[in-house]
Amino acid sequence: MSLTLPLIALGGALGSVLRYLMVVAVGAPWGVAAVNVLGSFAIGVLFVLIPREGWQLFLMSGLLGGFTTFSAFSLDTLKLIEQGQPSQAALYVVTSVILSLFAVALANSGSTNGSAAAFRS
Repeated sequence: MSLTLPLIALGGALGSVLRYLMVVAVGAPWGVAAVNVLGSFAIGVLFVLIPREGWQLFLMSGLLGGFTTFSAFSLDTLKLIEQGQPSQAALYVVTSVILSLFAVALANSGSTNGSAAAFRS
C-alpha cells in the first residue's frame, strides 16, 4: 500500500491542530492572518529545501495543507509570476479572492439569521 495518503492525513491532522492552537492563542482574525503568513513563508522554504516527495507530501500537502491552504495559494501565485505569467497570477489572485468571498456570502445567506455567527458553536 502506498504511503501517500497516510502521510498527507497525518500531516493534515497535525496542521489542523496547530492552526486551532494559533487562533486560540492569538485570537481571530489576527491568529488566522498569522497562520496564513507563517504557512506561506514555510511553504516557500520547504519548496526550495525539500526535494524528496515523501517529505513534501507530509510537510507541504499535509501539515501546511491542514495549517493553511493560503500557503498553497501563495506558492501557486509565485510560480505563475516566476514563469513569466504575471497576468495569469493577477487573474488567479483576483478570481480566487472574489469567488471565495462570494461563496462565503452565499453560504452565509442561507443561515437562519443571515450572520456568520450562526455557524459558530
